[in-house]
Amino acid sequence: MLFVIDIHAQMKLSHKIALTYLRARLQLIALISPQKAAKKAFTLFCTPQRGKQQNPSAIIKKAELVSFSMNNLSIHGYRWNHPSPKKILIVHGFESSARNFDGFVLPLTDKGYEIIAFDAPAHGKSDGKEITLPIYVQALQHIVSEYGPFDAYIAHSFGGLAIAHLLETVPHNEKTRIVLIAPATETTTAIDGFFHLLQLDGKVRQAFDKLVRDKSGIPPEYFSIRRAVQNISANVLWMHDEQDDITPLRDVEKVKNDNHPHIKFIISNGLGHRKIYRDKHTVNHILHFL
Repeated sequence: MLFVIDIHAQMKLSHKIALTYLRARLQLIALISPQKAAKKAFTLFCTPQRGKQQNPSAIIKKAELVSFSMNNLSIHGYRWNHPSPKKILIVHGFESSARNFDGFVLPLTDKGYEIIAFDAPAHGKSDGKEITLPIYVQALQHIVSEYGPFDAYIAHSFGGLAIAHLLETVPHNEKTRIVLIAPATETTTAIDGFFHLLQLDGKVRQAFDKLVRDKSGIPPEYFSIRRAVQNISANVLWMHDEQDDITPLRDVEKVKNDNHPHIKFIISNGLGHRKIYRDKHTVNHILHFL
């Protein structure tokens, strides 16, 4: 969902060649049919690129492997410190995996948490080729039903958007703790970046937005953390960096200016989109909040 913006931020020669090809192909299709170009673009938008699987860390090797089936897909995850009186769910972002958050396991164990972390559909060891927000939320609903309820959630990037929408559908209260790390705040911003990068015109964008509405029954602007937090009663710690080039701070500022009493913001500088969740100060803030 966000990978095209990441390509723009870390452009290599191979990426440039692929991007030039994609632009030309989609623009040619758009001349014939904006609707067909929109369908191709939607598939591209929802298809994560799987990186090479690294050898599991010692912490990952010690995890209990857990899984469930959804829509004929096997969804795989990890569990630590089971059973414990408190439970926390870690939710990763687009083109990431649960393994990337193994640095949270020992500190959370020390605080007495049972930790659950799953690879989203089409990510890590889980099956699937495409991911959309409704698919991710459906997977999270299954996790809550089978492995919850959860006292707390930690979510990064696209995972933050998914958690915000999950909480509109599952029981929680002001005692629930939510940590959003560089969350994808507005889906329309991701789409804007996608269309800018591929240089697709307004007719294709109109067809793309219609496709989203036809598939979900909801317009793209509905998929917004700013909208969702109005229906969330949990206490939220929101951590973002000024130099985040994937999920821009300008979207966060709008939520901040809404002055929600249950949301605390911590804005850093120099950590970007991915270093932020590995930063020791970030981890310490999270542990103190929880």
